[in-house]
Amino acid sequence: MKLDNIYKEEKKSAFAKLSEIIITMASRPSGLIGLSILVFHIILAFISPYIAPHDFKAIDPTLMLQAPSAEYWFGTDDLGRDVFTRTILGGRTALTITFFGSLIALLWGGLLGIFCGLVGGKIDDVVMRIVDAFLSIPWILAMLLIVSLLGTSTEVLIPALGFFYGKGIVRVARAATHDVIAKDFIVSARARGHSNFSIIWNEIIPNVRDAILVEGAMRWSWMLLGFSSLSFLGFGVSPPTPDWGLMISNARGLMSFAYWAVIAPIVGLSSLIIGINLTADAFAKALGIDRSTKAPV
Repeated sequence: MKLDNIYKEEKKSAFAKLSEIIITMASRPSGLIGLSILVFHIILAFISPYIAPHDFKAIDPTLMLQAPSAEYWFGTDDLGRDVFTRTILGGRTALTITFFGSLIALLWGGLLGIFCGLVGGKIDDVVMRIVDAFLSIPWILAMLLIVSLLGTSTEVLIPALGFFYGKGIVRVARAATHDVIAKDFIVSARARGHSNFSIIWNEIIPNVRDAILVEGAMRWSWMLLGFSSLSFLGFGVSPPTPDWGLMISNARGLMSFAYWAVIAPIVGLSSLIIGINLTADAFAKALGIDRSTKAPV
């Protein structure tokens, strides 16, 4: 019974801390704007399949490049497809792929960086030189090679993006761990004979978690832009899947006479990136983290 009470208290404490962070973020104008934009996009991603007025892949040559109207709010594209439908569903695609990609980057990059920072020595040197080698490779070229060989399915894109955007998190996590391992509680844990796993889980992660989460949030916006760049080049999700980068690529030549076909996905992409950046910045300030003092990545 006592254990149940302890668990409930810890759960309540975690919820109270999360609520406090969100309230602090929303107390700043930029944080409130960022949170509002991000929440709007997330809600729209969930409900878009149910509110989309038309079939996103329905082609009708008689409706090519129709201007915005009561039936087609954002007009139609060069294949007669509804731009509004494809825009709101494109956000669902971008958010899903980059969110899970960011989680992968956060997990492997954070844990590897913490491990290297704790053990140090030759293992740290070897791993970090490998990370440096991968950082020196232009990610876009490596991604183009991967998708050319393995395809553009979500099963390929998500882990590939997670890998390439996790490399920078390794360095941040390692630097944060170096600031912690000299503390007395780490020395005491080692003196008590705790294993590296125990020290990482119980001592280091609670003290470096905030810095890693903030970095992961920033990487999310960069990954979103990177994923859209891949789609713009034709190496993202396969048509006719609605995607902002692909929509911009297909409609970029129509700007002079059918601007609506390209403006809608541009606004969707840019607003989401702005929302994530503002939210991540407010999140960092709410946690008391100054990103300008971090180790360069």
